[in-house]
Amino acid sequence: MPASQIVLKEEPPNASDFALIRRSVGWENPELPIIQNSINSSLFWVSAYLDNRMVGCGRLIGDGSMYFYVQDVIIHPEHQNLGLGSQIMQSINQYIAVNCPPGSTVGLLATKGKEAFYRKYGFKPRNGQELGLGMCRFI
Repeated sequence: MPASQIVLKEEPPNASDFALIRRSVGWENPELPIIQNSINSSLFWVSAYLDNRMVGCGRLIGDGSMYFYVQDVIIHPEHQNLGLGSQIMQSINQYIAVNCPPGSTVGLLATKGKEAFYRKYGFKPRNGQELGLGMCRFI
């Protein structure tokens, strides 16, 4: 299906749709109330729909002042490589340009192999020289 028939909405998805798209790329899900709380706590959402079915999303989380993180840029496997991820990142970058004050930090954790995709939007890998490599902890 061409990406031109997909509708982007700058609004959060419902918890069930978000759980389904996460599952479509092999991610595990917590319980729906936890997912809903996470959705509600986000700063900005872009949700993509084809015939009222969610096929992609991305969001920005953080404190809304100094620290922002791009999170959950997900494209359903049936709709990958059509430019939908780029459209979602363009919307997120537009929000960043308008809403992130000078001196703030915008970060992300890229899925292995997707680093080049995010470089197109101004993100740089941490090489460990200046700021360390970055770390995360999964619970």
